[in-house]
Amino acid sequence: MTDAVASRTSELVVDDGTRIAFHLWEPDAGVEPHPVPVVLQHGFSAHTLVEWEAGGVVAALTGVGRRVVGIDARGHGSSGKSADPARYGEPRMARDLRAVVGALGAEAVDVVGYSMGAVIALLTAAEEPAVRRLVVGGVGAGVVEVGGVDTRVLPNDVLADAFLADEPGPLPPEVAGMVAFARAVGADFPSLAAQARAAHQGGIDLAAITAPTLVIVGDDDSFARRPHVLVDAIPDARLHVVRGDHGTTVDGPGFRTAVVDFLR
Repeated sequence: MTDAVASRTSELVVDDGTRIAFHLWEPDAGVEPHPVPVVLQHGFSAHTLVEWEAGGVVAALTGVGRRVVGIDARGHGSSGKSADPARYGEPRMARDLRAVVGALGAEAVDVVGYSMGAVIALLTAAEEPAVRRLVVGGVGAGVVEVGGVDTRVLPNDVLADAFLADEPGPLPPEVAGMVAFARAVGADFPSLAAQARAAHQGGIDLAAITAPTLVIVGDDDSFARRPHVLVDAIPDARLHVVRGDHGTTVDGPGFRTAVVDFLR
């Protein structure tokens, strides 16, 4: 697999004054372009370049003629930062995604989201008829039963406190892994703590999603337990299981192949 060409990065100032950065890649030269762009929304503490470009998803999509748009969620990557939880939450991030799509002038989009990004993608697809096809990964029954990322596995308050503590004590393994990853990618800890406190738990109108949907989960992903519960709640959804845990699934060849084949 060849590397994707360099991205072009732009910014959009949304209605509350936050700068939202997004990265664009054109289809590979010599490949017939597909008319529908693909919008990628990363997970908590990651950003577009580390989750989607470094993981090979961007190159896989541009290689089959797709124009790709990767959005850095507020508080992440190159987008604006804040320590105020009132400026966060996946519904707010879904409005940011829709604002970027509107600025691009796209009549239809395919949307791919992972973990926190999957919740953003589901909220978007429930309200936005321009979503033609939808792929969500790293989530399962928690979306239906607690309204978003499974806080029974990743408790929000414990996660937020860990990001703000000078010397965090013993942490649950999922929280410790999240903090270590955030540190490795240079994430902004006050912003992550604010998003952790604002994480969506209000439910999603999954029955309103009209786009054909693919749910991809790793076979060892503790955040995506019982994914059939989520699949059954979406009118036109199917399940695809690949090898991996929450941190490795999105980087694996099985994930890339499933995304490309489904969106093709």
